[in-house]
Amino acid sequence: MDPETEFLSSKRQTGNEWELFKENVRPLKRGRNVDLLNHALKAHTNDQLKKSLIENRRRLIEAIDEYQGDDPLQPWLDCIKWVQEAFPPGGDFSGLVLIYEQCVRAFWHSDRYKDDLRYLKVWLEYAEHCSDAEVIYSFLDANDIGKTHSAYYIAYALHMESKSKMKAANDILNLGISSNAQPIEKLRDAYKKFLARSMRRPNATEEELKEDDLPVRSFGTVLARGESQRQAIKTFELGRNKLKQDQVHRTPLSIYNDTNMDVMRGHHVEKSKMPSTGSNSWHTLGGRAERNKENNAMPAKWTSHKIPQRPVPRIVGAVASAQIEVFVDEECEEKPKVHDEKDRTSSLQLRELDSRNIKKETELLRENPLRNFPSNSLPR
Repeated sequence: MDPETEFLSSKRQTGNEWELFKENVRPLKRGRNVDLLNHALKAHTNDQLKKSLIENRRRLIEAIDEYQGDDPLQPWLDCIKWVQEAFPPGGDFSGLVLIYEQCVRAFWHSDRYKDDLRYLKVWLEYAEHCSDAEVIYSFLDANDIGKTHSAYYIAYALHMESKSKMKAANDILNLGISSNAQPIEKLRDAYKKFLARSMRRPNATEEELKEDDLPVRSFGTVLARGESQRQAIKTFELGRNKLKQDQVHRTPLSIYNDTNMDVMRGHHVEKSKMPSTGSNSWHTLGGRAERNKENNAMPAKWTSHKIPQRPVPRIVGAVASAQIEVFVDEECEEKPKVHDEKDRTSSLQLRELDSRNIKKETELLRENPLRNFPSNSLPR
């Protein structure tokens, strides 16, 4: 029984925070705990309650570092689930994106969690909060993370379909089926739904075939007799016009020459009246002196001239100038990274950040979700 059904069957009374702030609540697939939801929504008007939520988040982050059990991923999942419940809007100040990023970065090199469905779901939820999730799916593909689960191929194909890359989405689903990703029935059902959607989108392949000027016809459609004739005529006309354009481009450019035009005077004259000779006619180039009249200056030896310079007094024992400090932005500054054996020090970063820095770091991660990963782990 999901939390909402359990609450309705218990007939318990609660506040009206849900009615006041329900447009600010981010929906979850698993549903929400109504008591915790109303308690969290009170933080919009109660500063003390808001501080308590931030304090509880800090304790959960500390519990990640202090965990000594056999499953180090579990405290991360508990923290993520609590933040999703305690911060219903899921905005930048919740720190959820930072927790996603630090969780996936803590275990990306661990062979134990590469095929763990829980770890894959954290990656997929992190991808939903990024501007372009294609870099995340490429990272998972390059590092063989979650490729045995059908959820990876379905989410990847849906993202490519949203970008109108239908051929890539089709190849991804076929790759998942050929790899026998589990559960295979869910993947095959998703592939059938994808084919049904692609059949309803006749313009889906136009971008892939936009080099051709011929009209695109969707697969499986049957044209009527009159429509097929019109399409054939249109195809023939397009091909003929394209051939004519190519022939026009190949013909050389012809220059018009009017033999009856007096170029110097700008009017027509008869051939018999045209002067055969004359200094003003364009047929005569003139003598050498007339052609070189602008070059009357005699060349001289340029090395005999010196540019006057102002004498500058020399200082004995010049003092070295102060070193210029180059400004480096905080987000671009390289900080020394200390890696623990279990790589748990990343959770300390979130504990030390305030709300303003959390918002800034969240915006940077949305634009570049792999900005803190080593360069050798990124897809090439």
